[in-house]
Formats: sequence, structure tokens, C-alpha cells
Amino acid sequence: MMDSVYVIGHKNPDTDSIVSSMAFAALNNALGNSNYVAARIGHLNTESSFLLNHFGFKPPLYIRSVRTQIADIDYDQPPCLDASVPVSYAWKMLQEQTDSISALPITSENGKLYGLVTSGGIAESDMKSVNHPVVEAIPIFNFLSALEGHIINAEENVFDEISGEVMIALPGCDADIHAGSVVLCADQPSVADRALEAKASCLIFCRSTLAEKYRNISSDTCIIFTPYDVYRAARMIFQSVPVGRIACTENLLYFHLTDYLDDVRDLVIKSRFRSYPILNEEEKVVGTLSRYHLIRPRKKRVVLVDHNEVSQSVSGLEQAEIVGIIDHHRLADVQTGNPVFFRNEPVGSTTSIVAAMYQEHGLMPSPSLAGLMAAAIISDTVMFKSPTCTQHDKILAERLARHAGIDLNEIGRDMFASAASPDKPAEELIGVDQKEFHLGSHSLAISQITTVEAERFLERKAEIIAALEAERKAKKYDIMLMMITNVLREGTDLLFAGDEEIIRNAFGVDEIRNQHVFLPHVLSRKKQIVPALSQLWG
Repeated sequence: MMDSVYVIGHKNPDTDSIVSSMAFAALNNALGNSNYVAARIGHLNTESSFLLNHFGFKPPLYIRSVRTQIADIDYDQPPCLDASVPVSYAWKMLQEQTDSISALPITSENGKLYGLVTSGGIAESDMKSVNHPVVEAIPIFNFLSALEGHIINAEENVFDEISGEVMIALPGCDADIHAGSVVLCADQPSVADRALEAKASCLIFCRSTLAEKYRNISSDTCIIFTPYDVYRAARMIFQSVPVGRIACTENLLYFHLTDYLDDVRDLVIKSRFRSYPILNEEEKVVGTLSRYHLIRPRKKRVVLVDHNEVSQSVSGLEQAEIVGIIDHHRLADVQTGNPVFFRNEPVGSTTSIVAAMYQEHGLMPSPSLAGLMAAAIISDTVMFKSPTCTQHDKILAERLARHAGIDLNEIGRDMFASAASPDKPAEELIGVDQKEFHLGSHSLAISQITTVEAERFLERKAEIIAALEAERKAKKYDIMLMMITNVLREGTDLLFAGDEEIIRNAFGVDEIRNQHVFLPHVLSRKKQIVPALSQLWG
């Protein structure tokens, strides 16, 4: 998926983050812009899972990082050869490749890596044959293929393989012919007869007129005719060896499509090879990597939705190319190398911005997607009660709901009732819809659960506060907050770990009991909690 554009929401994604990524990807794909893929960098919360199931959608693609991987680059894809093909065929394939291809992967029958063959490896094998002119158990079909020859004294299936010392019988040469040897001759009947008498393993007539005389002769010697001259035939015999025998099969350094390029680069620098096999998730060979591929790798392309802060974004963002940002939060610290599409509006939901973009292009999402988008808007605006909510949010949500044929109040009640289960471990509850913030020299994290049954969460107040304190110390936050937003009471029970004076001064409250205070009419983390802390630490 090298040409994909990943549309990614923030960490610990809420419904707005999930749905806005799905809706924006669907919009661009409908417009034919590119291959946009909705993605997420965290697990779905209970509310989002409920809505996706309700409207019949699968979750967006889960990704851990956008660091550049081997799958993102234009690696080489030379042919993969079976270990049984002759060396001559491997050499031909190498010559037909571009200058950049220095090796061919050799695979076993199931497509998995067996070894690697290079031009240097073939040349080395050829030079060894000069001092040791012996072939061992060469499959007959390899032998005939390399010589472009055919057997003249029997059916081809009579002989399975050829072995022996290769001997060239020159005119006037009376050299002894050994049993089991491979003899090459031209128009030399005496040599041919001696070879048969000595029970040579194979007798090869090279451009000889004698082939017809010996055709169909009964002998345990395999008799072959080849159109090659003696010298070329001798060299081609050694190129009939199965390529798997000369391939490099030990201490191979190979990589997988999912390996990160910076890790690969470190290993390649320390190695001496020119080419490295690439395997897929099934351990099958899909290509090769050379050093020059690492010079200017292609980056993953991403669109950020519902955030523009590095601490809330996907791991490896610095290695990706940001091509767009769509958000309704304050401007933060994400930086881009080039101008990008940027849309930031003071509305209650990023999904509202995407819905407006559908409208601007004269498009309407499918009824099921429209219903999901409407639900995301009322989720982020807390049934239009959040101070972040605008008239624009209401109009768009109602229009989408009419198209989807749903009742907003009904889906809202069901959605909030399905929110994070109070029975989950406290450590999981504080991770629900958690966002990290940096305000001046201070750092904090704020989690939020929107529910219609706040009392059940408050029954476990002591456990939740203990979990907040443990994470605050582990991550060295100045303070950590947990918002239990009550849709029915239109307020938030705020649990916290940290200095009580911070809460007292930021929100102007006096009655704080055991790190818990109720904040009436406070529903928005973005517009009410963070600004209050920003003024305190500004």
C-alpha cells in the first residue's frame, strides 16, 4: 500500500476521532483523489464499538507507527528462481535484469527463501570447474537444457542424472577414458567406441556426423547430441548444475516488509552484502533490497484528524509526510516540511467539518455512514449541551440523521448508556479517551468518560484516584484528571491526582473532597478544562 494516504486520529481515540477519519477517507475515495485509508492508533472504546456495530462498519485499520518501512519503498522485484533450475538459466536472468540487480533470490518449492545467487557466485563456481572438472548427480533435464541437446540411444526418462569427470577428446589424443566419466568428442569414432567400452557415464557428440551411427545403440552410457562445439559444450555442462548448489545459503541477512528502514539501515551498514532478500508475512520472497534504496526512501503520507499535537499523534510522525490536518482544537506543535491542506474550525466536532466538506462537494454519505457521522457529532457535543457546540453542528447532525433515518435522542441515549463499563479495571478506565497536554513548562493528561450512569463510576472513586496517582508518578505529570461527564446532570465529576491547589485556583472551587469535585455545566475538556489550566499556568 505504498500509494496509500492514512487518515489518522489521536491516541486513545474517541468516537469523533474514529468517525472523522472514516468519513474523510470515504470522501476522498469518492472524489477519486487517491487511496485513502482510515486508521487508528489505539483501541476502540465501548461507545465507538457500539456505534460501529450498530451501523454495520468494521473498525479502521490499526497501526502502531508511521515510521518508514520496507513496504513503503520501491524495492527491486527480480524473478525468484527455484533451486532446481540450471545455473545457465540463472545467469541469463541476471543478464536480463537492470544494472542495479546484483543478485537473484533462490526459493524452495513453497516460495520460501533458500538462498541467493550472484554473478560473482556463478563466476566463482565456473573457475572452480577448471581445476576440478567433475559434475555430480546433475538431473538429466538440466543437462539437456544447458546443452540444448537430446538423447539418441534411449528414451529421455531412462537416465535420471549424470555424474563423472568431464573429458574432452581432442583429435589424435589417446588419453585414457575412465569408467563413469563424461566424454565430449566430435567426428572421432575411435574415441566414441573407447568411451562405450570403458562404460563412460555419458558420451556427448558435439556437432558430430556420427550421431546417426550410434542412434538407438544399446548401452548403459547415455549418448547425447548437442549442436554446440566441444569447447562451448564443456563450459555449458558446468552451467547445468542446479543453481541451489552454488547459491549462498548460510549467514543470509534478510528483511521483512514490516521492518523499519532506520533499523534496516543500521544492519546494512555493518554488513558486506550488496543485496538483501525481502520476505512477506508468510516468509515468502517478494523482492530484494540494495543499499541505494536507503538513500532517499519514500515516506508514508498521513492526514491528521481531530488533533494537531505531537504528543497525541501516531508514533514515528517525524518520518512521515503530513499532507493534511483537519481539527477543531487549539493550534499546537505539529510541524510540516511543506504547505499542507489545513482546516481548523471552532465547532463541536471534527466530524462536523468533514460533513461540511461533503456538502461543499455536493455529495451525501451513504445512509449508514451518515448515521454514524450524526452519532459522532452528538457524542463530541454531548447531545448539543457542550459549550463547544455550535448551531452548525446541530444543523449538520440533524441533516445527517434525516438521511440515515435515525432519531438523535434515541441513538444518543443508547450510545451514552453503552459507554465505558464501570466494571473495567481502574487502569483501563483512566485510559479511555485520554489526551496528553503540555502547557508552558507543565504537563498533564486528561481522561473523559461521558455517561448516563456516573454514580457507578463514583462507587470506585478510590480505585480510580489511586490509578491516576500511579500513572501521574510514572509519567511525571504535574497533574492528572479524570472527567466523568454526566449527560443527565449536565456537569462533570472531576477526579484528580496532584496538587489540590491547582484545581482550586483553576476552577475557583472551595469544596474539594478526597480529590473529587463536581463542576456544574462543565462538559468540554477542550473548551473548559484546558483553558482554565492554561490561564493558571500561562
